[in-house]
Amino acid sequence: MRTIRLAALMAAAVATATLAAPALAKAPHYTAAATLPSPKNFLFWTPSQQEVGYRNIEKIFPTRVVKRGNHVMPLPRARHQISVQYAYHGTQWNTARFMRKNRVAGLIVVHHGKIVLERYGLGETAHDRWTSFSVGKSITSTLVGAAIKDGFISGLNAKVTDYIPALKGSAYDGVTIRELLTMSSGVKWNEDYTDPKSDVNRFAQEPVPANGEDPVVAYMARLPREAKPGTKFEYKTGESDLIGVLVTKATHMHLADYLSEKIWKTVGMQRNAVWMLDRGGNEMGGCCLSMTLRDYARFGLFFMHGGVAGGKQILPTDWVKQASTTQIQSDWGKYGYGFQWWIMPGGEAYEAIGIFGQSIYINPKEDLVVVTNSAWPEPDSDPYYARHDAFVAAVIKTLHERK
Repeated sequence: MRTIRLAALMAAAVATATLAAPALAKAPHYTAAATLPSPKNFLFWTPSQQEVGYRNIEKIFPTRVVKRGNHVMPLPRARHQISVQYAYHGTQWNTARFMRKNRVAGLIVVHHGKIVLERYGLGETAHDRWTSFSVGKSITSTLVGAAIKDGFISGLNAKVTDYIPALKGSAYDGVTIRELLTMSSGVKWNEDYTDPKSDVNRFAQEPVPANGEDPVVAYMARLPREAKPGTKFEYKTGESDLIGVLVTKATHMHLADYLSEKIWKTVGMQRNAVWMLDRGGNEMGGCCLSMTLRDYARFGLFFMHGGVAGGKQILPTDWVKQASTTQIQSDWGKYGYGFQWWIMPGGEAYEAIGIFGQSIYINPKEDLVVVTNSAWPEPDSDPYYARHDAFVAAVIKTLHERK
């Protein structure tokens, strides 16, 4: 399966949430019968619950606002919109069929900085936010780059324990920030969300320490080492959460506030985002930012263009190149792994991927960003990924043919 580990990113932290679901706020596109789904079954919402819940996360879970600024980055519509028609498995497909088969709620294609295709479904509108799942990992890792540029973090070879002292004496002794970003710490971890005894389930279920210690750090500090740092890729959602903790401690700011200051306000996002909080009251570094479809695209453009916004270099000049280049071979096919980004075979494109069909696909050679918000009936499915990849390939072919 393409991203079976991604399916566990929220397995327990959200599934065991105890907040009661408030009444659904009125909005013109809701049906009279629409109600908010329970937070206790986040990964098992029915299709109708997904359609309402994914765009109303802040009404279901505790969140912190990522504030936008006073200007909005223009995202103009190209004069000529594309019509994507292609053959797939011996039959004719188009954008509408792809969206229907893959339960796509939002689809946007930006080529040379202009929208050439934008569609919505499942009740989502251009004004709605939609949750990111593990796409948030790629955004959290970008904040590491910003913190290095700002001087809050000394560099990629700095030790994790320099910024999270509570990890001293644990298996994270000697592990660098680079190794944390590339899931190659060598610390033993079980990401099987179907196993109630797995780390991804247990670390999110344990109570908050009475001494006020961060619950994520407290759990991760108890893990054993199984390999030399930098030698083995092992997908660990807990480590993405650690990246968030590290940025928070280094900057002395909430992740949402730092994201607002460095990217949301500077890039010119259209709407405030919201970031889901864990049981300790901190943003979940591995998951669950909610933003509009066009703001996902704006983030993709910001990243693809080297981390420059408002005429300012927000990220180190070599950050995007390093982050989007294979730093270690993943254990999934021919895909590489960068700084919390999946690197496509051949290395020309890279992607932020979240379960249930969330994606920011970036292809610098084509000057192309493709974003999908979806509500797949299962978190991780090869047929859905195959249909997504076929559609992206058809978009590129269509763009070439119209030149």
